[in-house]
Amino acid sequence: MMPARDPNDAPPLSRRLNTNGKPAPDTANGAAQTPSTPSATARPARQAAPRRPATPAAPTAANSDDPGAVLAALARLEQRARACTDAQALGFLMVNDTHALAPYRQAALWLREPGDGDGRIAALSGLAVPDRHAPFNIWLARQIAHHADSAAGHSAGAMPRPDAMQVTDDAARWTEHLPAHAWWLPLPLQTRANGTAPSPNDAQAGLLLLRDTPWLPRDTTALNLLADAYAHAWRALRLARQARPGLRSLRSSLAHSKRQRWIMALVAVALLLLLLPVRQSVLAPAEVVARAPEVVRAPLQGVVDRIDVQPNQSVTKGQLLAALDSRELQGRLEAARQTLAVAEAEWRRGQQQALFDPRTKSELGLLQGKRDQAAADADYYAQTIARTELRAERDGIALFDDPADWIGRPVALGERIMQVADPRDAELDVSLPVADAIALPEDAEARLFLNAAPAAPIAATVSRVGYRATPTADGTMAYRVRARFDAPIDDNALLRVGLKGTAKLYGERTVLALYLLRRPLATLRVWLGL
Repeated sequence: MMPARDPNDAPPLSRRLNTNGKPAPDTANGAAQTPSTPSATARPARQAAPRRPATPAAPTAANSDDPGAVLAALARLEQRARACTDAQALGFLMVNDTHALAPYRQAALWLREPGDGDGRIAALSGLAVPDRHAPFNIWLARQIAHHADSAAGHSAGAMPRPDAMQVTDDAARWTEHLPAHAWWLPLPLQTRANGTAPSPNDAQAGLLLLRDTPWLPRDTTALNLLADAYAHAWRALRLARQARPGLRSLRSSLAHSKRQRWIMALVAVALLLLLLPVRQSVLAPAEVVARAPEVVRAPLQGVVDRIDVQPNQSVTKGQLLAALDSRELQGRLEAARQTLAVAEAEWRRGQQQALFDPRTKSELGLLQGKRDQAAADADYYAQTIARTELRAERDGIALFDDPADWIGRPVALGERIMQVADPRDAELDVSLPVADAIALPEDAEARLFLNAAPAAPIAATVSRVGYRATPTADGTMAYRVRARFDAPIDDNALLRVGLKGTAKLYGERTVLALYLLRRPLATLRVWLGL
């Protein structure tokens, strides 16, 4: 049967703490709640309380005058404290389950490591994990640290509240959020005599219990004994965590040294790889072109009348390829022929008159000259008309663009219309960008990766390199590189004049580091002006 509660004692934990560390208002019904069973509003839904050992619950002796019940509760709490496996579970036990020995409304566990300033609130009654940065928790830690540094804070006793007669923020906050009577239980984490001031290099801890009624001697005596058990259990946990530094440090040093060896090995391998000799190479766009094509040019200024062949069509020697518009020349030829006929008639008439008129005989030379000039003009126009027909001078294939682009197009004298090339006589034309130019030795090796067959590279050998860069179709500057194929064209069915792809040109050997840093070094030289 549970003992009766003293009517002079305030309901325990009637004021709860919010998740940010500030106290919550009292419950509406005034029902008493023990710290060991915090309400739903006090503990955040997403935070779970530390797991406590599965030991029997302590008997309630908070309001009992039976010394046996008090001693039994004290023994139970000491047993549960020493059964805790970590400091978090022990702190939760201190601020919540100590209520079974002495009634209180709020409890706070304070911890200060060396160099931690005012310390921090490690545990609060009714909360699983308090927020260290909550304003209320920071303020409460500062109040506890001020008392712990005083002479009275070195031993158990009442913790004075700020003077309520003085209008200060601390007094107003204490009156608003905390009960009037506080009992301080120092928890020495280093073995020392009671009442002895701790060293600045020692960690400090303490348990603060608060309630609305004054503390009775029977409560404080039992709490002082329980504080010694709490401090002993906490020291045991800290020593257990520090009891194996040799093994941990050995493992840590071994792992650290092993990691260092791995890092050094990787660095050494990377340095060796950077010193490996490699051949410089560069990629550039390329095209298969005819080596010595016959260029079909416009023999005179005119307009293209028709194209009689198709692109890539095989042609024979003498075959008609294209024709220029000859209608104007035909008119001039007819006029020249008429002029020739008139001159011929005048010359013949002069010959007949010269037989009877000596004066006419002297004009025969002039008439003959006019006849010869008219005949020459007629022959010139006839030959010009014949030249308007463009014929192939060799066997091969016709290389040009769409015929529709040429029909009706005016051309100048000597303008190229098409090419006739031998399909078995081709070479590689590479446009090497200036930014990627490398030193190419004589007979440098090259490989062509056709867009139509990128998985079948074709070997070639560089035959010549342009001495200066020229603009390409896309506006960039590039060196013209020509390469001849190592295998005959007939042996490779993939090669055809006009195919495009990517050529890989191989230069001189160098170390991998310089090969990888070639472009950054070139950019750096430009910036530094070296």
